[in-house]
This record gives sequence, C-alpha cells and structure tokens, in this order.
Amino acid sequence: MDRRRFLQASSLAGAAFAFGSRRAWSATADAHVEIMLDESVGTIAPEIYGQFAEHLGGVIYDGIWVGEGSSIANIHGIRKDLVDRLKQIHVPVVRWPGGCFADSYDWRDGIGPRKDRPTRTNFWADDPDARRLKGNAVQLYENNAFGTDEFIRFCHLAGAEPYLASNLRSLPAIEFSRWVEYCNSPAGSTTLAKQRAANGSAEPYNVKYWGVGNESWGCGGNFEPGEYAEEFRRFTTWVPSYGVPLEFVGSGPNNNDLDWTSGFFEALRSRHYMPRELRGWSVHYYTWNLSLGETNDWVAGKRDALDFDETGWYELFLQGLVMEDIVQAQWGLLGQYDPRRQIKLVVDEYGAWYKPGTQLDPTHLLGQQVTLRDALLTAMTLDIFNRHAEKVGMAASAQLINCLNALFFSHEDKFITTPVFHVFDMYAAHQGAQSLRTNFSSPQVHYQRKGKPATLAGLLGSASMNGKTVTLTATNPDLKQPKLTEIALRGSAKIASAEASVLTDADMHAHNTFAQPNAVQVKKQAVEVQGDRLTVTLPPASVSSITIHLA
Repeated sequence: MDRRRFLQASSLAGAAFAFGSRRAWSATADAHVEIMLDESVGTIAPEIYGQFAEHLGGVIYDGIWVGEGSSIANIHGIRKDLVDRLKQIHVPVVRWPGGCFADSYDWRDGIGPRKDRPTRTNFWADDPDARRLKGNAVQLYENNAFGTDEFIRFCHLAGAEPYLASNLRSLPAIEFSRWVEYCNSPAGSTTLAKQRAANGSAEPYNVKYWGVGNESWGCGGNFEPGEYAEEFRRFTTWVPSYGVPLEFVGSGPNNNDLDWTSGFFEALRSRHYMPRELRGWSVHYYTWNLSLGETNDWVAGKRDALDFDETGWYELFLQGLVMEDIVQAQWGLLGQYDPRRQIKLVVDEYGAWYKPGTQLDPTHLLGQQVTLRDALLTAMTLDIFNRHAEKVGMAASAQLINCLNALFFSHEDKFITTPVFHVFDMYAAHQGAQSLRTNFSSPQVHYQRKGKPATLAGLLGSASMNGKTVTLTATNPDLKQPKLTEIALRGSAKIASAEASVLTDADMHAHNTFAQPNAVQVKKQAVEVQGDRLTVTLPPASVSSITIHLA
C-alpha cells in the first residue's frame, strides 16, 4: 500500500474530522472524542475476541495440557489457572489444532485411550527455530495426548465455542465428514457416536465452526485459488449437519491478496456453488516486518521483541494499522460475490511476530516476550474490529499461551499473564454490544523514520453500548505526551457516572516475567463528569477503558 495513502487513511480512522456546530470544546483539552449514541455500526460479535491454540511450541503441552496425574492444579489434565483466567475475559471461541499443524493432523490419532494413541512428527519439527530444541520430544514429536475430546472439554470448561480447523492438504474429504460425524452425530446413532461415548461423551458436541483448510495458499497445500476452490467444493458438499447450523470458514488470503479472494470466488461462481454454510472468509495478517522497508524477507525483516527504540515502537503500530485497510478491501471485494452479506471476515491469525530469543522457556518454539508495545498493538487491532463490526464476524489472537502474541506464559507450575491479557480483560465489555460511530480528534504523533519526519494517528479507539452502559476504549501511542481528553455523548441520554482503568508504564519495554509477574498491570484512572461530557487524561503509551453509566 502507498505510504502516503496509508497515513491519510489512518488519520481519518483515528484522528481528523469536523465536529460541526455543536457546543464548543474546551480550549484546554488536547484531544476530543465524540460518541454518537444513536448511530450503531452493528453488533460486535463476541467471537471477535477469540483465541488460537496450535500444537506448536509450548501452547498445548506445558500450556493447556499438564496431564491428569500432574501435581499442577488441573481439571482432567487441563491447567486450572488458565481456565480461570479465560473465564475472567469471557473467551468466546478457541481455534484448534492449527495453523499449519492442522493440515498434517489426523483427528483419529487423538481419540481413544491415550496409551494407544500414536506418536507423530509435528509439522513444526523442521522449522529453523526448532534446531535449538535439541530433540525436545514434546515440541518435535506429537504424542496426541491432547485430542478432540480433550479440546472440547477445555472449551466447555472455559465457556468457549470450539472452532476446528480441518486437514484439507493431506486427508481425504471423507475424513472431514467423519470428524463432523464424530463430534455432532446424535447419541448412539452411528459407530462414531458410540466411539465418542466410549471416549467420555455420549451426547454430541454440536461443533458449529469448521475451518476448511488453513493457509491453503502456503503450508496448507500451495494451491492456486481455483485449485483450492475445487477442494473446498469436495470437502463441503453434502456434509451432514445433524441439526447443527454449521458455519464453514474458507481459507482466505495471506495479508491483503485480492487475487486469491477473487480467484477463489470466481471459481465457485463458475460452478454455481455457494453453500449456505460458507459463513466466514479467513484473513491472516501478522505484524512482523519492522525493517523500515529495507527488506520483505520473512526472516530478515523480523526484529527483537525487547530490543527496540522509539522508531521501532511506532513502526509496529504503523504496520499493524494496515489491518484496517485489509478489512475494508477484503470486505469490499466479498460484496461482489456475496451481495446478501452472509459471509463475514474471520481474522483468525493476527498479532506481532518477532525473531526468536526472548521466550521465557527455551523449549517453547516461536516463543517471544510480550511487552507494553504489544498490548497497544492488540488494543488498536481490536478497536479496528469493533469499528468494523458489520464486517468482522470472528477473530483469533495468535497465540493463546507461550507463543507469539501470547496472553499467558507458563512452565511447569509457573503461570503468569502478559500485558496482552490485560487488554482482552479491559475490552471484554465490548462483546455483544452495539458498536457506535465515534470520532477521535488529536494532534498526530511526530517522529523520525529513516532520518525523515513521520507521523502516526495520535489517538485511536472504539465505543460500544450495551443497555445503559457505554464502553470507550482508547489508545494513546505517543511515548512522550499525555492527552487531556474531552469526551462528549451525542444523543438524548444523560451521564449518571463513569469510571476508567489504564494499562501503561514509564518504560516502553515493560513486560511481565515469572520473577516479576505484575510488573505491568491495570490501574484505576481518574475521570471527571461534567454534564454530557467527561474529561480524562490518557497517559503516554497507554490503553484506557472508560465505562460510562447512563441515567
């Protein structure tokens, strides 16, 4: 995308606009926010706040699964601390088992008595980062101790819907249908239903969300879009529903590849095939290239999670805000093939991806430290999804624990939250609420990028309303300047009270460790109510959540 056009787009999304001729704003305020109570964008799907758990590094083993005989507090082998924290943030959906792992996974390997389950080579065993693991078996060789039944139990404990990613690359289509049968066929109805009962659940799991392949343009088969469309038709034609309203998610583009999207849907249209179960179009976008435009190489473009300067701080956000352009472009193209708008965008992999070396446990493949910078990036991303609630139907942060943009770190009996967890906690009130059109006005952030002046939107956020409660979330990315912010509600409602919380630190590198688990945490924030307006100071480098109670 043209850099100048991107900066203009981000400014429009997060800053500049005309407020009109309403009551004058305070001359002392640095920034202004105008919330339109009567202008709903759409319902914020709770599923936007989903998570992703792949058989990769320490996500499953040492993260979710500790084993039933473990001295670590667990519920049927599942780490109890993790379950409790996921309940706290009301996790709506979890995607599993991948990722690239999914297209090497045979679901039958993960059912039945664990002592009889086979050990397979993990997809990630040949990743360059795996060389440092020196034969660590649990990371390189999959023992299948955690399979479909364990995953569904985990979801039920956490209060989440399961989202299963199928193997389109290396299993035949009948195995997809059989997996649906194993999960959803009525009690006692089929051989697989009886097998499910023998494995602990006579009643069906009623799994609704099914990903049809993963990254089929890459690790999921290196297909051309037309080839993938042919496989998609074979996998999804006449899959029994067993009374469950199945929702299939197609394997969408890498970043903003419009040719992949148009090629896939043109191929479906040429065969007059558009199943009603196709409800989602997957989009993957990682913020990884922090080379300031020097390279597009997947390895060389990455930088360190902890070792960054002011430019590196802002560069992460500059690249991350491209997500808004992707959402708008993909949604616009989808409308040409789906005028009824039954297909929503499913951003089921996103987050920061750094070079290895900062993980808390050296056996955690693709592990990386998570700092305040990553919390702000995650907040900005969730605000994009909220602002485009009519377009985005589901999302999944990559990944849940011990990997990439993790919410949690664990090792053996140690377990901590990261700054990203706090963002999901602060934003939980948006789930199921009505997204409101909200205008933000703030001076832009000015900094140096490759020796030249650069700018970034000075204030970004979103607002929603649920009953008589309005939730405003806002990010101040400026490392130096606090923002005295005036917030006005447009509509007939009156403000009864308000409270606020903030996630920030004087150190832009701030992060939590096993030794200092609460170095970065949420604190209460002062907010002043004056009639139909509020005033709050947003600290530098901060994420804030403001709850407004209407009379």
